[in-house]
Amino acid sequence: MAKSTFRRGGNYGRRPEQPKFRINEQIRIPEIRLVGENLEEVSEKVGEKIEPGSIVQTRKALYWADKVSLDLIEISPNAAPPVCRLTDYSKFLYEKKRKEKEMKAKAVKTVLKEIRFGPNTDDHDFEFKTRHAKNFLEEGAKVKAYVHFYGRTIVFKDRGRDLLDRFVKELEELGSPEAPPKLEGKRMIVVLSPKKKKGNT
Repeated sequence: MAKSTFRRGGNYGRRPEQPKFRINEQIRIPEIRLVGENLEEVSEKVGEKIEPGSIVQTRKALYWADKVSLDLIEISPNAAPPVCRLTDYSKFLYEKKRKEKEMKAKAVKTVLKEIRFGPNTDDHDFEFKTRHAKNFLEEGAKVKAYVHFYGRTIVFKDRGRDLLDRFVKELEELGSPEAPPKLEGKRMIVVLSPKKKKGNT
């Protein structure tokens, strides 16, 4: 039967002071459900066929864990019976932390930068603001560009649409519009999302 809470430290980082999961002798229920991609390999080492998802006696699973120098880890305590895996605990925590970090990175909110134009924006101002938009897109931010119609300039809606179409065309290598320019109140708006750079996943 397994004798230690931790088996091999490896190079997977520091050991936590208090385990986040019940492992080895901390698992006191009589039966568990065993899962894992390594069960075929474990089966060969212990000389018994272990089917993924099978219900086994906890003491037997602990015997297998001890025989192959791995830990029995309870990953779903509320299941009936609880679900466990046979793996190295330090490696298990390292992989879990890495996946959580990746998920957190993907969930980071995208920054939205605004670029404002008037219906009579001249070429110099247009180019200046377009350069700023290029920098924003290269940094991974979304760009919300809009033409603000004040007073009677609302009659120049076509001019505003042409300006935003030109803006989108200038930035087509770096960003793509989420939708065609549309009028919302006194503003005609288009939102560009940055394109993924080639080679990035």
